[in-house]
Amino acid sequence: MGKYFGTDGFRGEANIGLTADHAFKVGKFLGYYFKKKNKNCRIVIGKDTRRSSYMFEYAIAAGITSTGADAYLLHVTSTPSISYVVRTEQFDLGVMISASHNPYYDNGIKLINSSGEKLEESVTDLIEDYLDGKIEEIPFATKTDIGRTVDYFAGRNRYIGYLISIPMNSFKDKKVALDLANGSAFQIAKGVFDALGAETYVINNSPNGSNINDNAGSTHIEGLKNYVIEHGMDIGFAYDGDADRCIAVDEKGNIVDGDKILYICGKALKEEGKLKKDTVVTTVMSNLGLYKAFDKLGIKYEKTDVGDKNVQAVISKNDYSLGGEQSGHIIFAKHANTGDGVLTSLKLMDVIISKKTTLSEMTKELELFPQVLKNVAVKDKVKCMEDTDVKSVAENVVKELGDDGRLVFRASGTESVVRIMVEAKDKALCDKHIKKIEDMIIKKGHTI
Repeated sequence: MGKYFGTDGFRGEANIGLTADHAFKVGKFLGYYFKKKNKNCRIVIGKDTRRSSYMFEYAIAAGITSTGADAYLLHVTSTPSISYVVRTEQFDLGVMISASHNPYYDNGIKLINSSGEKLEESVTDLIEDYLDGKIEEIPFATKTDIGRTVDYFAGRNRYIGYLISIPMNSFKDKKVALDLANGSAFQIAKGVFDALGAETYVINNSPNGSNINDNAGSTHIEGLKNYVIEHGMDIGFAYDGDADRCIAVDEKGNIVDGDKILYICGKALKEEGKLKKDTVVTTVMSNLGLYKAFDKLGIKYEKTDVGDKNVQAVISKNDYSLGGEQSGHIIFAKHANTGDGVLTSLKLMDVIISKKTTLSEMTKELELFPQVLKNVAVKDKVKCMEDTDVKSVAENVVKELGDDGRLVFRASGTESVVRIMVEAKDKALCDKHIKKIEDMIIKKGHTI
Protein backbone atom coordinates (compact mmCIF):
# COMPACT_ATOMS: atom_id res chain seq x y z
CA MET A 1 0.00 0.00 0.00
CA GLY A 2 1.48 3.30 -1.08
CA LYS A 3 1.44 6.70 0.58
CA TYR A 4 -0.99 8.15 -1.98
CA PHE A 5 -2.26 5.23 -4.05
CA GLY A 6 -4.37 2.69 -2.17
CA THR A 7 -6.39 -0.29 -3.32
CA ASP A 8 -8.48 1.87 -5.65
CA GLY A 9 -6.24 4.72 -6.77
CA PHE A 10 -5.27 8.06 -5.22
CA ARG A 11 -8.24 9.16 -3.12
CA GLY A 12 -8.92 12.00 -0.70
CA GLU A 13 -11.07 15.02 0.06
CA ALA A 14 -10.87 17.42 -2.88
CA ASN A 15 -8.19 20.11 -2.37
CA ILE A 16 -7.29 18.70 1.05
CA GLY A 17 -6.08 15.12 0.68
CA LEU A 18 -6.07 15.32 -3.11
CA THR A 19 -5.31 18.73 -4.62
CA ALA A 20 -5.28 20.24 -8.10
CA ASP A 21 -1.49 20.43 -7.75
CA HIS A 22 -1.37 16.67 -7.08
CA ALA A 23 -3.46 16.09 -10.19
CA PHE A 24 -1.24 18.25 -12.39
CA LYS A 25 1.89 16.46 -11.17
CA VAL A 26 0.32 13.02 -11.66
CA GLY A 27 -0.61 14.02 -15.21
CA LYS A 28 2.84 15.44 -15.85
CA PHE A 29 4.56 12.26 -14.71
CA LEU A 30 2.21 10.04 -16.71
CA GLY A 31 2.74 12.04 -19.88
CA TYR A 32 6.52 11.96 -19.44
CA TYR A 33 6.68 8.26 -18.49
CA PHE A 34 4.47 6.93 -21.28
CA LYS A 35 5.85 9.28 -23.94
CA LYS A 36 9.27 7.73 -23.34
CA LYS A 37 7.69 4.40 -24.33
CA ASN A 38 5.68 5.77 -27.25
CA LYS A 39 6.49 9.12 -28.86
CA ASN A 40 2.86 9.31 -30.07
CA CYS A 41 1.55 8.78 -26.55
CA ARG A 42 -2.25 9.10 -26.09
CA ILE A 43 -3.94 9.07 -22.68
CA VAL A 44 -7.73 8.98 -22.32
CA ILE A 45 -9.46 10.69 -19.37
CA GLY A 46 -12.96 10.28 -17.94
CA LYS A 47 -14.69 11.73 -14.91
CA ASP A 48 -17.78 11.34 -12.75
CA THR A 49 -20.24 14.10 -11.87
CA ARG A 50 -18.57 15.61 -8.79
CA ARG A 51 -17.96 19.34 -8.98
CA SER A 52 -14.25 18.81 -8.32
CA SER A 53 -13.97 16.32 -11.19
CA TYR A 54 -13.92 19.17 -13.69
CA MET A 55 -11.02 20.80 -11.88
CA PHE A 56 -9.05 17.56 -11.73
CA GLU A 57 -9.83 16.69 -15.35
CA TYR A 58 -8.22 19.85 -16.65
CA ALA A 59 -5.35 19.71 -14.16
CA ILE A 60 -4.44 16.18 -15.25
CA ALA A 61 -4.86 17.07 -18.95
CA ALA A 62 -2.59 20.10 -18.45
CA GLY A 63 0.05 17.90 -16.86
CA ILE A 64 -0.14 15.34 -19.65
CA THR A 65 0.04 17.85 -22.48
CA SER A 66 2.80 19.87 -20.80
CA THR A 67 5.17 16.97 -21.44
CA GLY A 68 4.16 16.45 -25.06
CA ALA A 69 1.62 13.62 -24.72
CA ASP A 70 -1.97 13.95 -25.97
CA ALA A 71 -5.00 13.89 -23.67
CA TYR A 72 -8.33 12.58 -24.99
CA LEU A 73 -11.37 13.63 -22.93
CA LEU A 74 -14.43 11.40 -22.64
CA HIS A 75 -15.84 13.86 -20.08
CA VAL A 76 -18.57 12.36 -17.82
CA THR A 77 -18.41 8.60 -18.25
CA SER A 78 -17.98 5.40 -16.26
CA THR A 79 -14.83 3.66 -15.08
CA PRO A 80 -15.66 0.56 -17.17
CA SER A 81 -15.95 2.70 -20.31
CA ILE A 82 -12.40 3.97 -19.77
CA SER A 83 -11.20 0.38 -19.42
CA TYR A 84 -13.00 -0.58 -22.64
CA VAL A 85 -11.71 2.38 -24.66
CA VAL A 86 -8.11 1.95 -23.48
CA ARG A 87 -7.88 -1.71 -24.48
CA THR A 88 -9.87 -1.54 -27.72
CA GLU A 89 -8.52 1.72 -29.16
CA GLN A 90 -4.81 1.31 -28.36
CA PHE A 91 -4.40 4.07 -25.80
CA ASP A 92 -1.28 4.02 -23.64
CA LEU A 93 -3.19 4.69 -20.45
CA GLY A 94 -6.62 5.53 -19.05
CA VAL A 95 -7.38 7.93 -16.21
CA MET A 96 -10.70 7.95 -14.35
CA ILE A 97 -11.46 10.79 -11.96
CA SER A 98 -13.84 9.44 -9.33
CA ALA A 99 -14.13 8.47 -5.70
CA SER A 100 -16.62 5.74 -6.58
CA HIS A 101 -19.24 5.41 -3.80
CA ASN A 102 -17.69 8.09 -1.54
CA PRO A 103 -19.50 11.38 -0.82
CA TYR A 104 -19.27 14.25 -3.32
CA TYR A 105 -16.52 16.16 -1.49
CA ASP A 106 -14.07 13.27 -1.96
CA ASN A 107 -12.45 12.48 -5.26
CA GLY A 108 -9.88 10.14 -6.69
CA ILE A 109 -7.59 9.28 -9.59
CA LYS A 110 -7.81 5.74 -10.95
CA LEU A 111 -5.19 4.62 -13.47
CA ILE A 112 -5.90 1.91 -16.05
CA ASN A 113 -3.21 0.26 -18.16
CA SER A 114 -3.34 -0.54 -21.88
CA SER A 115 -4.92 -3.93 -21.13
CA GLY A 116 -7.86 -2.26 -19.40
CA GLU A 117 -6.71 -3.32 -15.93
CA LYS A 118 -5.56 -1.23 -12.98
CA LEU A 119 -2.06 0.15 -13.43
CA GLU A 120 0.84 -1.81 -11.99
CA GLU A 121 2.12 -0.77 -8.55
CA SER A 122 5.64 -0.44 -9.93
CA VAL A 123 4.46 2.62 -11.89
CA THR A 124 2.32 4.12 -9.11
CA ASP A 125 5.36 3.80 -6.83
CA LEU A 126 7.31 5.98 -9.26
CA ILE A 127 4.47 8.53 -9.31
CA GLU A 128 4.62 8.68 -5.52
CA ASP A 129 8.38 9.25 -5.63
CA TYR A 130 7.83 12.12 -8.05
CA LEU A 131 5.15 13.67 -5.84
CA ASP A 132 7.55 13.47 -2.89
CA GLY A 133 10.43 15.08 -4.79
CA LYS A 134 12.50 11.91 -4.98
CA ILE A 135 12.71 12.11 -8.78
CA GLU A 136 14.26 15.06 -10.57
CA GLU A 137 11.93 17.63 -12.09
CA ILE A 138 10.40 16.70 -15.43
CA PRO A 139 11.05 19.16 -18.28
CA PHE A 140 8.20 20.90 -20.08
CA ALA A 141 7.64 20.41 -23.78
CA THR A 142 7.89 23.55 -25.92
CA LYS A 143 6.72 24.85 -29.30
CA THR A 144 5.23 22.15 -31.53
CA ASP A 145 6.16 19.43 -29.01
CA ILE A 146 3.41 20.52 -26.59
CA GLY A 147 0.64 17.93 -26.50
CA ARG A 148 -2.97 18.30 -27.64
CA THR A 149 -6.29 17.97 -25.80
CA VAL A 150 -9.00 16.23 -27.84
CA ASP A 151 -12.72 15.93 -27.08
CA TYR A 152 -13.50 12.26 -27.55
CA PHE A 153 -17.22 11.61 -27.10
CA ALA A 154 -16.97 8.97 -29.82
CA GLY A 155 -15.15 6.64 -27.41
CA ARG A 156 -18.04 6.64 -24.96
CA ASN A 157 -20.53 6.11 -27.78
CA ARG A 158 -18.61 3.06 -29.00
CA TYR A 159 -18.68 1.65 -25.47
CA ILE A 160 -22.47 2.12 -25.35
CA GLY A 161 -22.77 0.33 -28.70
CA TYR A 162 -20.68 -2.52 -27.33
CA LEU A 163 -22.93 -2.92 -24.29
CA ILE A 164 -26.03 -3.06 -26.50
CA SER A 165 -24.44 -5.85 -28.55
CA ILE A 166 -23.86 -8.19 -25.58
CA PRO A 167 -27.30 -9.54 -24.52
CA MET A 168 -28.70 -12.46 -26.50
CA ASN A 169 -32.32 -11.56 -25.72
CA SER A 170 -34.64 -8.63 -26.21
CA PHE A 171 -35.78 -6.89 -23.03
CA LYS A 172 -39.17 -6.10 -24.58
CA ASP A 173 -42.08 -5.77 -22.11
CA LYS A 174 -39.76 -5.84 -19.08
CA LYS A 175 -40.26 -2.98 -16.64
CA VAL A 176 -36.81 -2.04 -15.37
CA ALA A 177 -35.94 0.56 -12.73
CA LEU A 178 -32.45 2.07 -12.65
CA ASP A 179 -30.92 4.04 -9.76
CA LEU A 180 -28.14 6.02 -11.41
CA ALA A 181 -26.72 7.50 -8.17
CA ASN A 182 -26.56 10.94 -9.84
CA GLY A 183 -23.28 9.65 -11.17
CA SER A 184 -21.42 8.36 -14.20
CA ALA A 185 -24.19 6.07 -15.48
CA PHE A 186 -26.68 8.90 -16.04
CA GLN A 187 -25.71 9.31 -19.71
CA ILE A 188 -25.20 5.61 -20.39
CA ALA A 189 -27.52 3.13 -18.68
CA LYS A 190 -31.01 4.26 -19.71
CA GLY A 191 -30.08 4.50 -23.37
CA VAL A 192 -28.74 0.96 -23.32
CA PHE A 193 -31.87 -0.51 -21.73
CA ASP A 194 -34.13 1.52 -24.02
CA ALA A 195 -32.25 0.24 -27.07
CA LEU A 196 -32.78 -3.33 -25.89
CA GLY A 197 -36.54 -2.79 -25.68
CA ALA A 198 -37.10 -2.41 -21.95
CA GLU A 199 -39.61 -0.06 -20.35
CA THR A 200 -36.95 1.88 -18.46
CA TYR A 201 -37.63 4.05 -15.43
CA VAL A 202 -34.87 6.00 -13.72
CA ILE A 203 -34.31 7.63 -10.36
CA ASN A 204 -31.43 9.77 -9.12
CA ASN A 205 -30.42 10.87 -12.61
CA SER A 206 -30.08 14.65 -12.12
CA PRO A 207 -26.46 15.27 -11.07
CA ASN A 208 -25.65 18.75 -9.81
CA GLY A 209 -22.05 18.29 -8.67
CA SER A 210 -22.84 17.61 -5.03
CA ASN A 211 -25.56 14.94 -5.00
CA ILE A 212 -23.57 11.95 -6.29
CA ASN A 213 -24.29 8.91 -4.04
CA ASP A 214 -26.43 11.18 -1.82
CA ASN A 215 -28.95 8.69 -0.42
CA ALA A 216 -28.77 7.06 -3.84
CA GLY A 217 -27.17 4.23 -5.71
CA SER A 218 -25.82 0.82 -4.74
CA THR A 219 -24.81 1.85 -1.20
CA HIS A 220 -28.27 3.31 -0.44
CA ILE A 221 -30.53 0.65 -1.90
CA GLU A 222 -33.73 1.44 0.02
CA GLY A 223 -34.86 4.08 -2.48
CA LEU A 224 -34.71 1.64 -5.39
CA LYS A 225 -36.30 -1.11 -3.31
CA ASN A 226 -39.29 1.11 -2.52
CA TYR A 227 -39.58 2.26 -6.13
CA VAL A 228 -39.65 -1.31 -7.47
CA ILE A 229 -42.41 -2.32 -5.06
CA GLU A 230 -44.51 0.83 -5.44
CA HIS A 231 -44.39 0.90 -9.25
CA GLY A 232 -44.61 -2.84 -9.95
CA MET A 233 -41.23 -3.18 -11.63
CA ASP A 234 -39.97 -6.54 -12.86
CA ILE A 235 -36.46 -5.73 -11.62
CA GLY A 236 -34.27 -2.87 -10.45
CA PHE A 237 -30.55 -2.11 -10.70
CA ALA A 238 -28.50 0.38 -8.68
CA TYR A 239 -25.02 1.58 -9.63
CA ASP A 240 -22.41 3.50 -7.66
CA GLY A 241 -20.85 6.85 -8.53
CA ASP A 242 -18.55 5.61 -11.28
CA ALA A 243 -20.83 2.72 -12.34
CA ASP A 244 -18.43 -0.15 -11.78
CA ARG A 245 -20.73 -1.74 -9.18
CA CYS A 246 -24.25 -3.13 -9.46
CA ILE A 247 -26.71 -4.25 -6.81
CA ALA A 248 -30.11 -5.57 -7.95
CA VAL A 249 -33.60 -5.64 -6.45
CA ASP A 250 -36.03 -8.39 -7.42
CA GLU A 251 -39.72 -7.92 -8.20
CA LYS A 252 -40.62 -8.53 -4.54
CA GLY A 253 -38.21 -5.89 -3.26
CA ASN A 254 -35.52 -8.31 -2.08
CA ILE A 255 -31.92 -7.12 -2.40
CA VAL A 256 -29.66 -9.15 -4.68
CA ASP A 257 -26.05 -8.35 -3.82
CA GLY A 258 -22.82 -9.37 -5.50
CA ASP A 259 -22.78 -12.82 -3.92
CA LYS A 260 -26.25 -13.60 -5.26
CA ILE A 261 -25.30 -12.27 -8.68
CA LEU A 262 -22.23 -14.55 -8.71
CA TYR A 263 -24.47 -17.48 -7.77
CA ILE A 264 -27.01 -16.80 -10.53
CA CYS A 265 -24.46 -16.10 -13.26
CA GLY A 266 -22.03 -18.81 -12.14
CA LYS A 267 -24.80 -21.41 -12.18
CA ALA A 268 -26.01 -20.29 -15.61
CA LEU A 269 -22.52 -20.29 -17.12
CA LYS A 270 -21.84 -23.78 -15.75
CA GLU A 271 -25.10 -25.10 -17.21
CA GLU A 272 -24.09 -23.64 -20.57
CA GLY A 273 -20.59 -25.12 -20.34
CA LYS A 274 -19.07 -21.62 -20.34
CA LEU A 275 -17.75 -21.41 -16.78
CA LYS A 276 -14.05 -21.91 -17.35
CA LYS A 277 -12.57 -24.61 -15.11
CA ASP A 278 -15.93 -24.62 -13.29
CA THR A 279 -14.50 -21.92 -11.00
CA VAL A 280 -15.73 -18.57 -9.66
CA VAL A 281 -13.37 -16.07 -8.00
CA THR A 282 -14.60 -14.35 -4.83
CA THR A 283 -13.05 -12.29 -2.05
CA VAL A 284 -12.75 -13.36 1.56
CA MET A 285 -15.84 -11.27 2.35
CA SER A 286 -18.21 -13.43 0.32
CA ASN A 287 -20.86 -15.28 2.30
CA LEU A 288 -20.36 -18.81 3.57
CA GLY A 289 -23.79 -19.65 2.18
CA LEU A 290 -22.50 -18.90 -1.33
CA TYR A 291 -19.70 -21.44 -0.95
CA LYS A 292 -22.08 -24.10 0.35
CA ALA A 293 -24.37 -23.46 -2.63
CA PHE A 294 -21.42 -23.69 -5.03
CA ASP A 295 -20.43 -27.01 -3.43
CA LYS A 296 -23.89 -28.41 -4.22
CA LEU A 297 -23.61 -27.24 -7.82
CA GLY A 298 -20.11 -28.63 -8.30
CA ILE A 299 -18.67 -25.15 -8.75
CA LYS A 300 -15.18 -24.55 -7.41
CA TYR A 301 -14.01 -21.21 -6.07
CA GLU A 302 -10.92 -19.24 -5.26
CA LYS A 303 -10.79 -16.52 -2.59
CA THR A 304 -8.73 -13.35 -2.81
CA ASP A 305 -8.13 -10.35 -0.59
CA VAL A 306 -10.74 -7.59 -0.81
CA GLY A 307 -10.56 -5.48 -3.98
CA ASP A 308 -11.67 -6.06 -7.56
CA LYS A 309 -8.04 -5.57 -8.60
CA ASN A 310 -7.20 -8.77 -6.69
CA VAL A 311 -10.14 -10.61 -8.23
CA GLN A 312 -9.04 -9.60 -11.72
CA ALA A 313 -5.45 -10.69 -11.04
CA VAL A 314 -6.59 -14.23 -10.16
CA ILE A 315 -8.99 -14.36 -13.13
CA SER A 316 -6.25 -13.24 -15.51
CA LYS A 317 -3.58 -15.56 -14.08
CA ASN A 318 -5.77 -18.67 -14.27
CA ASP A 319 -7.93 -17.86 -17.29
CA TYR A 320 -11.21 -17.95 -15.34
CA SER A 321 -14.41 -16.42 -16.69
CA LEU A 322 -16.23 -14.98 -13.66
CA GLY A 323 -15.43 -13.33 -10.35
CA GLY A 324 -16.45 -10.50 -8.10
CA GLU A 325 -17.22 -8.97 -4.76
CA GLN A 326 -20.22 -8.92 -2.47
CA SER A 327 -20.29 -5.12 -2.97
CA GLY A 328 -21.29 -5.57 -6.62
CA HIS A 329 -17.99 -5.42 -8.51
CA ILE A 330 -18.55 -8.31 -10.94
CA ILE A 331 -16.06 -9.21 -13.67
CA PHE A 332 -17.20 -11.09 -16.77
CA ALA A 333 -13.82 -11.83 -18.30
CA LYS A 334 -15.17 -12.50 -21.79
CA HIS A 335 -16.42 -8.92 -22.00
CA ALA A 336 -14.34 -6.77 -19.64
CA ASN A 337 -11.23 -6.62 -17.48
CA THR A 338 -12.84 -4.70 -14.65
CA GLY A 339 -16.09 -4.54 -12.71
CA ASP A 340 -18.85 -3.01 -14.85
CA GLY A 341 -22.21 -2.21 -13.24
CA VAL A 342 -24.18 -1.77 -16.46
CA LEU A 343 -22.68 -4.90 -18.01
CA THR A 344 -23.57 -6.85 -14.86
CA SER A 345 -27.19 -5.75 -15.04
CA LEU A 346 -27.35 -6.76 -18.72
CA LYS A 347 -25.92 -10.20 -18.01
CA LEU A 348 -28.35 -10.73 -15.14
CA MET A 349 -31.29 -9.68 -17.35
CA ASP A 350 -30.13 -12.08 -20.05
CA VAL A 351 -30.11 -15.02 -17.63
CA ILE A 352 -33.58 -14.26 -16.30
CA ILE A 353 -35.08 -13.88 -19.77
CA SER A 354 -33.33 -17.00 -21.09
CA LYS A 355 -34.65 -19.04 -18.16
CA LYS A 356 -38.15 -17.51 -18.52
CA THR A 357 -38.26 -16.83 -14.81
CA THR A 358 -37.95 -14.03 -12.26
CA LEU A 359 -35.02 -12.80 -10.22
CA SER A 360 -36.62 -13.97 -6.97
CA GLU A 361 -36.98 -17.51 -8.36
CA MET A 362 -33.30 -17.53 -9.38
CA THR A 363 -32.17 -16.93 -5.80
CA LYS A 364 -34.66 -18.99 -3.79
CA GLU A 365 -32.29 -21.97 -3.34
CA LEU A 366 -29.44 -19.78 -2.06
CA GLU A 367 -29.43 -19.45 1.72
CA LEU A 368 -27.02 -16.81 2.94
CA PHE A 369 -25.75 -16.82 6.51
CA PRO A 370 -26.27 -13.80 8.76
CA GLN A 371 -23.13 -11.70 8.38
CA VAL A 372 -22.12 -8.90 10.74
CA LEU A 373 -19.23 -6.51 10.09
CA LYS A 374 -17.77 -4.23 12.74
CA ASN A 375 -15.13 -1.58 12.00
CA VAL A 376 -12.99 -0.67 15.01
CA ALA A 377 -10.87 2.49 14.84
CA VAL A 378 -7.40 1.82 16.28
CA LYS A 379 -4.17 3.72 16.93
CA ASP A 380 -1.98 1.27 15.01
CA LYS A 381 -3.68 -1.43 12.97
CA VAL A 382 -0.49 -3.47 12.55
CA LYS A 383 0.19 -3.62 16.30
CA CYS A 384 -3.43 -4.47 16.95
CA MET A 385 -3.42 -7.35 14.46
CA GLU A 386 -0.14 -8.68 15.86
CA ASP A 387 -1.18 -8.50 19.54
CA THR A 388 -0.96 -12.07 20.86
CA ASP A 389 -3.99 -11.71 23.14
CA VAL A 390 -6.15 -10.32 20.34
CA LYS A 391 -4.97 -13.10 18.04
CA SER A 392 -5.72 -15.71 20.69
CA VAL A 393 -9.32 -14.53 21.09
CA ALA A 394 -9.76 -14.53 17.31
CA GLU A 395 -8.39 -18.08 17.06
CA ASN A 396 -10.83 -19.25 19.74
CA VAL A 397 -13.72 -17.70 17.83
CA VAL A 398 -12.69 -19.63 14.71
CA LYS A 399 -12.65 -22.88 16.73
CA GLU A 400 -16.07 -22.21 18.24
CA LEU A 401 -17.62 -21.42 14.87
CA GLY A 402 -16.25 -24.58 13.27
CA ASP A 403 -17.83 -25.49 9.92
CA ASP A 404 -21.02 -23.59 10.72
CA GLY A 405 -19.54 -20.11 10.65
CA ARG A 406 -16.60 -17.98 9.68
CA LEU A 407 -14.42 -15.13 10.93
CA VAL A 408 -12.64 -12.59 8.75
CA PHE A 409 -10.41 -10.36 10.86
CA ARG A 410 -8.26 -7.95 8.87
CA ALA A 411 -6.77 -4.48 8.78
CA SER A 412 -8.29 -1.90 6.43
CA GLY A 413 -6.20 -1.06 3.38
CA THR A 414 -7.10 2.64 3.48
CA GLU A 415 -8.00 3.59 7.07
CA SER A 416 -6.64 3.16 10.60
CA VAL A 417 -9.31 0.56 11.21
CA VAL A 418 -9.52 -3.17 11.81
CA ARG A 419 -12.52 -5.00 10.41
CA ILE A 420 -14.20 -7.90 12.23
CA MET A 421 -16.65 -9.91 10.14
CA VAL A 422 -18.45 -12.93 11.57
CA GLU A 423 -20.87 -15.28 9.86
CA ALA A 424 -22.95 -17.74 11.86
CA LYS A 425 -26.37 -19.41 11.84
CA ASP A 426 -27.98 -16.48 13.63
CA LYS A 427 -27.18 -12.82 14.12
CA ALA A 428 -27.00 -13.06 17.92
CA LEU A 429 -24.10 -15.49 17.60
CA CYS A 430 -22.34 -13.12 15.20
CA ASP A 431 -22.73 -10.21 17.63
CA LYS A 432 -21.47 -12.35 20.52
CA HIS A 433 -18.25 -13.35 18.78
CA ILE A 434 -17.55 -9.86 17.45
CA LYS A 435 -17.90 -8.47 20.97
CA LYS A 436 -15.30 -10.92 22.28
CA ILE A 437 -12.68 -9.64 19.86
CA GLU A 438 -13.66 -5.99 20.20
CA ASP A 439 -13.54 -6.20 24.01
CA MET A 440 -9.98 -7.55 23.89
CA ILE A 441 -8.92 -4.79 21.47
CA ILE A 442 -10.32 -2.22 23.89
CA LYS A 443 -8.79 -3.94 26.92
CA LYS A 444 -5.33 -3.88 25.34
CA GLY A 445 -5.62 -0.13 24.66
CA HIS A 446 -5.58 -0.26 20.88
CA THR A 447 -8.70 1.81 20.26
CA ILE A 448 -8.61 5.54 19.55
